[in-house]
Amino acid sequence: MKLLKLAILTMLFVFVSCSEKKEVKRDKEIKQVETSKEEKDFKYWTWTTANAQRADTSYQREFAKYKSNGIDAVLINTNTDPKLLERLTPIATKEGLEVHAWIMAMNRPGDSVALQHPDWYAVSREGKSCFDTRPYVDYYQWMCPTRKESRGHVLDLVEGLAKVEGVASVHLDYIRYSDIFLPIGLLPKYNLKQEVELPEFDFCYCDVCVAEFEKIHHKNPRDFENPAIDMEWKQFRLNKVKAVVDDAYKIAHKYNKKLTAAVFPYPEMADHMVRQRWDKWDIDMVLPMIYNNFYNEEIDWIGFATGQGVKDLEGMNTELHTGVFVPTMSAEDVSTAIKLAKDNGAKGISFFDGNAITEAQFKAIKASK
Repeated sequence: MKLLKLAILTMLFVFVSCSEKKEVKRDKEIKQVETSKEEKDFKYWTWTTANAQRADTSYQREFAKYKSNGIDAVLINTNTDPKLLERLTPIATKEGLEVHAWIMAMNRPGDSVALQHPDWYAVSREGKSCFDTRPYVDYYQWMCPTRKESRGHVLDLVEGLAKVEGVASVHLDYIRYSDIFLPIGLLPKYNLKQEVELPEFDFCYCDVCVAEFEKIHHKNPRDFENPAIDMEWKQFRLNKVKAVVDDAYKIAHKYNKKLTAAVFPYPEMADHMVRQRWDKWDIDMVLPMIYNNFYNEEIDWIGFATGQGVKDLEGMNTELHTGVFVPTMSAEDVSTAIKLAKDNGAKGISFFDGNAITEAQFKAIKASK
C-alpha cells in the first residue's frame, strides 16, 4: 500500500513538474513573440522640407534612400501646400514610406493670408505684436490661439492637408506659444539669461485673450505684478493650445487621418518652457524633440525624457515616438539613442532631419532593425 501511494505521488510530481516546465516554455515563447512584434512595430521616421522646383526623380531618389536604410515614415513640409503634397505622396508611398503632412501651426512665418490681418498675431506682455516684432528670430511670427479668425485659419490649413489621399496623418509643429524659456544650450547664441519670465517673451496679451480671461476670472493679466505665479492665467493659455489641437484631431479623423505632433521633451518641461501640456491633448501620436545637446545633457537623457513622457501618457490612447537631433550625434550615439528609446517604452524614433543623416548614421539605423 505504501509503495502504491509512493508511486502515485511520484507520478503526480512528474506530471506537475512537466506541466510547469511546459507553462514556463509557453510563457517564454509568448514573450519572445511579443518582443519580436514590438521590434517589428517600432517605427523609424525622418523629416524633409519640400521644394516645388525639384523634379520628381530627385524626390524618388531621396525617398528610396530613406527606405533602403531602414526609414518607415517621412514627415513632409510643403509649407501647407496641398497640391505639392498630392504630388509627393504617391512618390513616397511607391517607395514604401508612410507619409505625414508636416505643418507649422501657430508659428506661421511668411503666411500671405495671415499677414493681411495684423490683429491675428500674438502680443507680448510688453504690448508688442509678433506681426512686426519677432521674439528671438525673424521667422517667429506667432498667431493667437484664442482669436477665432487666427485659429480658424490654422484649422483650415489642417483640413486642406487632411484631404490629401494617401497621407497617414497631419503633423502639427510649433503647436504652442513662443518660448518663454529657451533650451539652456541655446541661450549663449542669443546672449540671454532667462532666470524669470521676461515680458518680451511672454505671450499672449492681445485684447481678445485679456477680455476672455477677464470675463471668466474677473481679473486682468496686464495688471499682474508677477503673471508667472497666477495659475489661472497659465491654465487659460494651456487650454487655448489644447483647444486648437482637439479641433484639429476632429478634422483629421473626419478624413480618416491621424493627428500627430512635434512637442517639447516631456509634458512638465513643455508646460514650463512653451505653455504646452501635450499629455492632456486629443492626439494619436507625439514626437517629443528630445534634443539632448540643446539642454547640455548627455545621451542618456534621451532615455530619461522618453520614459517620463511614456509615464505621463499612461491610460491615454497616444503613442510616443522619440525625436532626436542627428547633426550633433555620432553613428554610435544614434545606435545608443535607438536603444534608449526602445528600452524606455517609445513606439518609434524620428531623426531630424533626413538630409542631415550621414551614411554612417544610416548604417547604424539599418543595423538596429
